[in-house]
Amino acid sequence: MILAEVVINNMQHRIDVDDRLEELIRKSVEMALNLEGVRSDLEVSVALVDNDYIRELNKTYRGKDAPTDVLSFPMLEPGEVDDVPSEGEVEQLLGDIVISLEKAEEQAKSYGHSFEREVAFLVVHGVLHLLGYDHEIEEERKIMRQKEEEVLKALGLTREAL
Repeated sequence: MILAEVVINNMQHRIDVDDRLEELIRKSVEMALNLEGVRSDLEVSVALVDNDYIRELNKTYRGKDAPTDVLSFPMLEPGEVDDVPSEGEVEQLLGDIVISLEKAEEQAKSYGHSFEREVAFLVVHGVLHLLGYDHEIEEERKIMRQKEEEVLKALGLTREAL
């Protein structure tokens, strides 16, 4: 079992973030990394923000002046993720995931499933992007959806979970 270091930074004040949600985020990261079989010394940073904050990031980095649900900022190239670290080497930052909890709440209501399921989905989606997956490529989109559902099922977060 991969036990990555998951650093969670709650940068918003509109939606309560409790220990249960933080634990779900950690488990979602770890299960996604386990599914991919990547090395265990990686750190993933997860920032929880509001729609205004993520809109600014989306505008700055993607040229889209609208809030989005999740953004990923990889720090390693896909080939570097698989490199085995030297003995005594410290954890490497895989990257940053930024999630709008406001958008997650909106989407959970819209899709008819739980807020927890939506947050876990966004975390896994973000991890897969950090690992180099691109849902703009049709084949990779299918693979991503399959892997996302596999992790959500393992977490007990089915579409019916309200």
